[in-house]
Amino acid sequence: MCMMIRTITLVVLALPVLFALSAVFGRALLIAPAILLVALYSWVWLRFRPTQFVVHQDVLEVIWPLKRRRISRDSISVVRIVNGRDLKPQAGWAVRVGAGGLWGGFGWLWTQRRGIVQMYISRINGLVWIDLTAGRPWLISPERPEEFVQALSSSQS
Repeated sequence: MCMMIRTITLVVLALPVLFALSAVFGRALLIAPAILLVALYSWVWLRFRPTQFVVHQDVLEVIWPLKRRRISRDSISVVRIVNGRDLKPQAGWAVRVGAGGLWGGFGWLWTQRRGIVQMYISRINGLVWIDLTAGRPWLISPERPEEFVQALSSSQS
């Protein structure tokens, strides 16, 4: 995670703790929001935040704790590294639809020029843009973007 997303995550993670402590010290109504936040955070962790992007010979596998997605290597037309500043000229204005702020941004990114993009990022630089021959493009933040792009590009040959 980049420092900005790490800071947002720490602040957001403190909310259910603060609500629970407030409930213990006299504001019992705050226990319900604390429980709701813990449930939402668990859902984001288990279903929205990928844990791995794995390049295999014939597929790119995206792994979440409760699901997996396999993208055929044949359906990937372009893979490249982009930075936050490079995105605006390429995609135009953008709006996130999904989970954001807690461990990163996950879900859809509606963009002015490219339409809906699948987005799974935990930092604002060193992002990887993947264009597919059919389907929505992907914007992800693998741990080592240069090595990831190299592995994905070399396995296309």
